[in-house]
Amino acid sequence: MTVSNGKRDFCVRAVQCDYRAEDDEVYAALKRATAPLHRAWDRLRRARRIAIKFNQDKTNNAVVLYEGQRQQLVTDKVVRATLRLLRERTSAEINVVDVSYYQVYSGAEPDSTTQIKHILDEFGVVYVNGNVGPVRWYDTPGGGQMFRKYPLHPAVAEADAVVSVQKLKSHAFMGVTLCLKNLFGLMPTQPLGRPRFYYHHLVRMPYMLADIGRILDPALNILDGTVCQAGEEWGPGDHARIGNTLIAGDHVIATDACGAHLMGHDPQADWLTPPFHRDRNALKVAAEGGFGTVDLNEIDFESEAQAPVAEFHARITDPPEIVRSWRRTTAEQGLRYAEMRQELARRYAGEYILMQMGEVKWHDPSGVLKQSRRILSGDHPEQAMFLKYVDPDETEGEHFEVYKRTLETLPTLA
Repeated sequence: MTVSNGKRDFCVRAVQCDYRAEDDEVYAALKRATAPLHRAWDRLRRARRIAIKFNQDKTNNAVVLYEGQRQQLVTDKVVRATLRLLRERTSAEINVVDVSYYQVYSGAEPDSTTQIKHILDEFGVVYVNGNVGPVRWYDTPGGGQMFRKYPLHPAVAEADAVVSVQKLKSHAFMGVTLCLKNLFGLMPTQPLGRPRFYYHHLVRMPYMLADIGRILDPALNILDGTVCQAGEEWGPGDHARIGNTLIAGDHVIATDACGAHLMGHDPQADWLTPPFHRDRNALKVAAEGGFGTVDLNEIDFESEAQAPVAEFHARITDPPEIVRSWRRTTAEQGLRYAEMRQELARRYAGEYILMQMGEVKWHDPSGVLKQSRRILSGDHPEQAMFLKYVDPDETEGEHFEVYKRTLETLPTLA
């Protein structure tokens, strides 16, 4: 099936690939999907260093399998096919980079969460543990939609080309988690960077994902839609879906737009239209900022699979009226912080604070929350708690006008 074709700025291909296929068959399918991606291969062939972000980090005892294959993480067969293609078509040094959530927040041993280490060893690919420095701050091209600067490991930020390989799956917070959201797993956490929930924050997240996509601008984007996950990004084993599909594209937003389409979603939809129950559609936000497109008519997109390849949905975690209140009050507190910045800097410089209803309810220099914000919100669970690092110089350059626009558009989107 051809959705749209012709001379377009972006190229995406989706091919059928049975989830029970052997390694060579998966390789052949991925080779077929990536063959027309001339811009991607031009960038990759010129690269001396390629950094790959696979969706693969998880503690061994929490990995969910479907008929022996990882349901929520990229399968071994897709990892092998990706590395085989890159070895055949490039001469670059290849590194796989990841920042393990479980090492920071669950005390997991280094490398114990790297589900694909055995395959990296097969191909002689170096694994770069992003939980270990150095970390540097990098400017967002064009000034950014949420922040002007972000902390990243130079192994990925200074690579000549980046590859994002992700599972096709739903996400309870962001609706979908595809190649763009996969890049969030590269964000260093404290003490080298910001706490994970600093960016994984209402209102902020769609815009910061657009920024990270723009900074890293992956040359090649691959979605493993063989065994998939619906409902939420982790969730129970009964959320397995069989998509029998591989998707590849030369732009992260265009690839994800086609992936969302094949999941049965409208990539141009926004907050409160399923699956975007909690926040704005990050793909649409990126396109609004001039990075990529969510309009399939602007993509050279051909697919062997019919949409939807399976039934996908995002689990609703909170009532819509509560989410509306949280989005509104998050924006209000963001603007309140901007108004009070000098006063707050005198009292809390170098600390993280949580603001609720115009007051600082918590502060700590480490940014480690020992209680959920649902608990810290106390008698006002409908009032959001705005998390901010207090820097008198505002070095990270947060764009507080995002909160103003959020309030202005809230009635329209709702």
